[in-house]
Amino acid sequence: MIEVQSLTQQFGETTAVDTVSLTINDGEFVLITGPNGSGKTTLVRHFNGLRTPTSGTVQVNAMPVSEDVVAARTAVGMVFQHPQDGFVAATIGADVAFGPENLGLSHDEINRRVTNALAAVNLSDREPDRIDSLSGGEMARVGIAGALAMEPDHLVLDEPFTGLDEPARQSVLEHLKTLSERGTSVIVVTHDLRDLIDCCDRVIAMNAGAVAIDCPSTDARDALSDAAVYVPPVSEPEGESEPESS
Repeated sequence: MIEVQSLTQQFGETTAVDTVSLTINDGEFVLITGPNGSGKTTLVRHFNGLRTPTSGTVQVNAMPVSEDVVAARTAVGMVFQHPQDGFVAATIGADVAFGPENLGLSHDEINRRVTNALAAVNLSDREPDRIDSLSGGEMARVGIAGALAMEPDHLVLDEPFTGLDEPARQSVLEHLKTLSERGTSVIVVTHDLRDLIDCCDRVIAMNAGAVAIDCPSTDARDALSDAAVYVPPVSEPEGESEPESS
């Protein structure tokens, strides 16, 4: 569980996060959205201690982040919008294996995690490929795989689908849904609500650093229409369409 209490983050005269309180339960699939500059990314960076709040607290698995940042970063996996900034190895396999290796896992367990993580992002058997030869979309997928391989209790993804083609997007989305069903809380920060709004459990919309909306996904379409967030139309089931007029 991630518990945020009265969290405030100021940068000089600017209040990026304004007394936010919320709880994210184990296994919950949460979508965080809102206009540019609304505080979405700043908020989630507190979940594993990448930011130190001006005031307020964050607890992960009942432990204050400020008391054990290492534990928080083990429990909360992060995938950023530009994952190439965090690559540490020359090849796909070595980069995805880096995190599990630092957990002191066995060779067989590391291989299992790397294989499963790469399969989830449609990069199976690409371990030897050099990262500097990849496209932007492929780099994004490697970044996601690196976080998946850590098998964290909570997974935060900031605009994870940027640059992904549709098959990769759907593969990642299906894996995120499976993780949630197995008890991992999944938090996706994004403007692109397409096919996410109807598969998540809960939607949080931020505005001016504060939580403007916090509701079940079943109520989100109506609620978001007043929050400066574009809501995509409901997608038709595959194979169904309006009949042609004669």
